[in-house]
Parts: sequence; structure tokens; C-alpha cells
Amino acid sequence: MKYELYIARKIVSGKDTNNISKPMVAIAIGGVALGLAVIIISVAIVTGFQQEIRNKVIGFGGHIQISNFDSNNSYESVPVNYNQQLYDNLKNTKGVSSVQSFATKFGIIKTDDYFEGAILKGIASNYDWSFFKSKMVEGKPFVVNNNERSKEAVISKFLSKKLNLKLGQKMFMYFINKSTRQVMDFHICGIYETGLEEFDKQFILGDIAQIRRLNSWEPTQIGGYEVLINNFDDLDKEKDVVNETVGYDYSNPLKVRSIKDTSPQIFDWLNLQNMNVVIIIILMLAVAGINMISALLIIILERTNMIGTLKALGAGDWSIRKIFLYTAVYLVGFGIIAGNILAITICQLQIHFKFLKLDQSSYYIPYVPINFSIPAILLINIGTLIICVSMLIIPSIIITRITPVKAIRFN
Repeated sequence: MKYELYIARKIVSGKDTNNISKPMVAIAIGGVALGLAVIIISVAIVTGFQQEIRNKVIGFGGHIQISNFDSNNSYESVPVNYNQQLYDNLKNTKGVSSVQSFATKFGIIKTDDYFEGAILKGIASNYDWSFFKSKMVEGKPFVVNNNERSKEAVISKFLSKKLNLKLGQKMFMYFINKSTRQVMDFHICGIYETGLEEFDKQFILGDIAQIRRLNSWEPTQIGGYEVLINNFDDLDKEKDVVNETVGYDYSNPLKVRSIKDTSPQIFDWLNLQNMNVVIIIILMLAVAGINMISALLIIILERTNMIGTLKALGAGDWSIRKIFLYTAVYLVGFGIIAGNILAITICQLQIHFKFLKLDQSSYYIPYVPINFSIPAILLINIGTLIICVSMLIIPSIIITRITPVKAIRFN
């Protein structure tokens, strides 16, 4: 074993006679542990919050939407002809998990005492119910049969409470189509709640065949396609791939938009959360680094006699600096281990017991979400170790200022 490493281990073990630095060393280790724990928990909460909100928005519109080129941002779909070949090509595209047909139409729900505007989203037999199944509070989804129109519908808990509609009741919805009023009755088979009030108060799920009837569409016409992908991080790349797959057909022009294009305000808001994490990381690393610098300086001053003796025996400045840098690595390592244990314990308790609650009306989520990512934790650990040790290289220069004669006499 190199003597620098051996001496560093002796210093860390505290077996030498000097104990002045022990409280400061304990504080430095605690500072690193607490700082690292705060960083890991902050990243887990912010990324968990972003993931939860993002998944809810995607649940209402898919990752990528393909619609008529002439359609605007209104909820009145402009029809396109269903293309089986395009559907198969999209579904077989690498990175795409599913493709589903949809159409939307604005209407008004009316009861004896209340009325409320809402959007009927028509879905087909290829619809992926995974998201809404996880958000169901009552009832269950309906089955779309291509051979007959279904009158069943799934509404939100928000609309259910506001309009006093119960599971199993009949719901009447009024539509205006070319200056003609049309009324349609639905049977409420399910009630969902996502917590994203902006969407909950708008969307009702029904059979796409009902929208075809309301708009006098052909049986082969739809409002567009929703494409779901496997990895959100590949959204921009997948959008380009879908664009190439769709191409341009003069007889049936289509446009491709990602969920970022259709809901830019939500994703801009989510991206702003990253700034909070950056500020927390900078502050925690600064606190941990300052604590470690203070501890290292005290350790160096406490062992000035040892430094002088080593220099008198022929040890070089860099060799002695390595002793204290090794010591710092040990101390930072202890802090990192303690910080990981603390952070992982809190994260796992929150994942399993959800003891930290939130006001869902304000945060769209009833509890503090946690995104437990092992690669992210590893990067945080490596980054903390590198930054803390790098900050200690400059303070260790004080060793080069110590002369053997004065150091040996130092008391």
C-alpha cells in the first residue's frame, strides 16, 4: 500500500492522538450527506412531478397527433379518410407502442338544474384504455363495436359532481351542427378522475360512430390518429419519423403535431421546474464544498508537525497533498453513503406509503410524486464526488507554504 493512502486511512480512523478536528469532520460529513440527500430527493420529486403531469396530458391526446391539414385548434374535427396502410405503417414503426383513431366534437350537457360545455371525444375499437383504467373511480370503460353505435360514455368526476350525474344514469348532450340543434342521450358507464382539472372538466369519452352520425360522415372517416410512443425522450425524433411515414397526399393532406405543440403552455411550465432543481443543486454543493474545505484546512493545520516531519524525510509537496486529498475522498465517500441511505429511505417510504400529501386542486396530484431513477442517482453521486474533491485541490496548496523547520516547531 502506498504510504499516502496508509496515512490517510490512519487520519480518517481517528487513531492519532489529536481529536480537535473530529467535530468539524463530523459536521463536514453530515453536510455532504444532507446536501446529497436533498439533491437526490429534489431531483426525484421534480422529475416525478413532470412525469405525472406529462403522462396525464398524453393520456388525453397521445404523444403525436395526425389530423387534417385544414384543422385548427378548435375541438371540431375536420374529417380525414381512414387509411389502413398508413395505420399499419405507423403501428409497425420502431418506437411506436400503439396507434388509435379519434374524433372530437363540442357540445353542451344539460340536466334539469345545470348545464355545462364539454368535448365529446369519439374513440374506436383500437383505443388504448390503459391510462383511463388507472384513473377510474367508478364503473368501467365501454367496448366499441364496429358493427353498431354504442351509447355508453365515460365522464369525469368533476362533471359528475358539478352536474349531479351518477354512474348508470342517462346523460343528455346537445350539439349544434350547421345551425341545427341535435340532442343525444348517453348511458354513463364509468367515471374517471385525473386531477388535471383543465382536462377533466372538458372531456367525455364516447363511440366515434356517434360523432360520424352527428357530422354526417362516411363510415370510413375519422378526425385523425393518435400515436403513442415508448419513450417520451424520443418525442422529437419520433415526430420526424411519423412525418416521413405520413408524407404528403394532395387528395388527403395531413399534418403532424406532437403533444408539445398542442399543449405548449403546460410543457413550458414543466420545463421551468428544472430551474428549481439547478438552484438547489448549486446551493447544496456549495454548502457541502465549503464544509469540506473548512474540515480539510483544520485537518491540515492540526497536523502541521506531521507535514514538517514528512518534508524533512524527503516527501514532496504533491505527495503530502495526496495524503489529505485521499483523506477528503474518504470523508466525502462516507457522506455520500450516508446521504444515499437517507435519500433512498425517504423516497421508498413515499413511494409505498405516500405520507407526503398535496392539494390536488393546486398541484394536480394528491401526493408528492417520486421518480426513482438509479442512473440519475449514480450521476448525482459521481458528480458530487468529483465536484467536492475538485474544490479541495486548491485549499491543499497551503501545504506547499509549510517549511519543515517551522512546521516541526509548530505547536
